[in-house]
Amino acid sequence: MILIADSGSTKTHWCLMTANGHHQEFMTDGINPMMQTEEEIYQSVSDQLLPQLGPQLWAGTMTHIYFYGAGCTPEKKVLVANALLRIFKHAEAVVASDMLGAARGLLGRQRGIACILGTGSGSCMYDGENIEWSVPSLGYILGDEGSAATLGKRLVGDILKNQLGEDLKTAFMSEYSLTQADILDHVYKQPFPNRWLANLARFCHSHLEDPRIYHLVYDHFDSFVTRNIKQYFDREGVTGDWTNSIRLRVGFVGSIAYYYKDVLRNVMAAHNYSIAAIQQDPIEGLIKYHQKDIVPTT
Repeated sequence: MILIADSGSTKTHWCLMTANGHHQEFMTDGINPMMQTEEEIYQSVSDQLLPQLGPQLWAGTMTHIYFYGAGCTPEKKVLVANALLRIFKHAEAVVASDMLGAARGLLGRQRGIACILGTGSGSCMYDGENIEWSVPSLGYILGDEGSAATLGKRLVGDILKNQLGEDLKTAFMSEYSLTQADILDHVYKQPFPNRWLANLARFCHSHLEDPRIYHLVYDHFDSFVTRNIKQYFDREGVTGDWTNSIRLRVGFVGSIAYYYKDVLRNVMAAHNYSIAAIQQDPIEGLIKYHQKDIVPTT
């Protein structure tokens, strides 16, 4: 059996795959070694995943774990691997970035550009197996254009700076039962402000028909395309027009890409770039990608 995980800062999507072709999926809180210690990761997996996974482990021996996660840099991924190996002592743990997971889930073994638009954001040029190079994301303070956290930050900033009108400000404060003091406390004093801001971005989806909100979301995606995707096309010297014989596949994964896909398509079209795929999460593609890694066990 093998275990696949796609983890962001908000949630982790797990899939257990057995040699007979069956698979079962599980959800837990997000795991991010940039924000959690090895012990915290261990406790999270032990407390949330094992109770769900336990009844399935009779089917055989766990041979490999493929964990793709936010914050899994070369320096930090050892924290995740160590925590997993403390629980699954006989398995091999392969830990890589959520960006590589997105690329493999979106593009399989074909070359192209993979993008994550979820709680955080990211992008890369993918060669069909590994990441060739990427524009740095820089997190929601310095970058993360296209992400829920940055959209929430922009929304809250515009509301508190009176840029969206008194009616939207009143509706927002009422819907989330917030005051300005509450917002400042959450952003500057409470843990995981990125998750909290990302949650507030849902207001944009429920008010997307309002031109002021639509423009905010459109501008949010336009910034991502201009500051990220455009660099890949410029460096490769190719066009994004699907009518041209020289092109690059561009795929998007994540809740923001999925729920705002109509706006995203409009922004991409305005830049003359086409979209090959938009997925809510990459787990289905990762199941196909890792099918060959399953070996019969007893």
